[in-house]
Amino acid sequence: MAIALIDSNNFYAACEQSIDPSTHGRPLVVLSNNDSCIIARNAAARQLGISMGQAYFKIRHKLKTLDVEIRSSNYALYGDMSQRLMNLIKANCEEVEVYSIDEAFVKVQRPSNHDLKFWAQQLRELIYQNLSLPIAIGIGSTKSQAKLANYIAKTMSDYAGIFDLEVAVNQDDWLEKIAIENVWGVGKKLAYWCRSQGVNNVKQFRDMPKNLLKTKFGITGIRLQHELKGKTCLELSTKPIAKKEICVSRSFSHPITNIKDLRQAIAIHTIRASQKLRSQKLQANTITIFTRTSHYTSTFYSQSASQHLNIASNDTQLLLSASLNLTKQIFHSNRLLMKAGVIMQNLLSEDSLQLNLFSKYSAEHKLRQECLMKVIDRLNKRYGQNTINWAICGANKDWEMCRKHLSASATTRFKEIPIVIA
Repeated sequence: MAIALIDSNNFYAACEQSIDPSTHGRPLVVLSNNDSCIIARNAAARQLGISMGQAYFKIRHKLKTLDVEIRSSNYALYGDMSQRLMNLIKANCEEVEVYSIDEAFVKVQRPSNHDLKFWAQQLRELIYQNLSLPIAIGIGSTKSQAKLANYIAKTMSDYAGIFDLEVAVNQDDWLEKIAIENVWGVGKKLAYWCRSQGVNNVKQFRDMPKNLLKTKFGITGIRLQHELKGKTCLELSTKPIAKKEICVSRSFSHPITNIKDLRQAIAIHTIRASQKLRSQKLQANTITIFTRTSHYTSTFYSQSASQHLNIASNDTQLLLSASLNLTKQIFHSNRLLMKAGVIMQNLLSEDSLQLNLFSKYSAEHKLRQECLMKVIDRLNKRYGQNTINWAICGANKDWEMCRKHLSASATTRFKEIPIVIA
């Protein structure tokens, strides 16, 4: 069996271009929350020398001069496109580990001639035909080799997005071309130490003395070395890892100074977090809320408060009561607050919930609340987010995140599906 890493190129920018064909062939960048800085670029934008992390306000005029398309981050779109991408991959591979929003490791059986190029080409064409997403496929005998092969597939245009390291002629020549910093799992600290030892590329790392590597980085370094040699140490994780906590937080479009706005923000984040709990069949034992000022203010302020629940819950009403009671503890009237959030902690599965004999809520009350939450979730899923909302959320939220260049939710909202006139 071979291991392949399937990775979408410039995922956020590619998603934006997939729903707007007029941007094909043109430079495009995606901005972070509040349109602060650049977090994704397509290939055309890279060729113009636009760097990641640049503050948008500093290069706004330059982008306009260069006729660069600008998009605010649209996480609803990216999440839905990721789900569609993974569904296509799962339908064409034997075992799949969803590694990130745009990456998946898969196991695939080699044919009798050992050549997986035809399979990879067909998968690339299928994904592009269905989603307009360009992908790169790297193939090896281990996850670390697949990661290296994917790097070659993405950075060397001669290979058209597909590279099989396991069957490559002169594998050592390829490994010599890859700098030590580009190895999966080698951070800045390890790379710096490797270079101080005269180890500058992947081949040198693979062949360096085991004892020397173990002294510095222990069993983790030895495992990585084995993986590069083709010995499997990292198995595919095909089952989702149980979450330990769920966090919902957002920056404000401008600083807030009153507790009414903070309560409103905390309430909205609590409602969203409790929806996530129910969708994943989890319940929280502890709720924590927090807020802070900007890191760049001279009087930085950060505060949090927590409450342990007698019985773990995903009931929005109960969690809202807890979070709003905590809000006074984190508010500071003389500080310009720029961010707030809610963390659900000590998560338990609904199937293993521990009840409390002395709970003030009856079993009948709990059952009614569960039915109510299901009805609200169904209505919001069918007719759109916030079709049914809580009064504390209000109608006016002038502190909400700034997204002046937001694209349409073309894959999740009927009203925003593009209309094609032929």
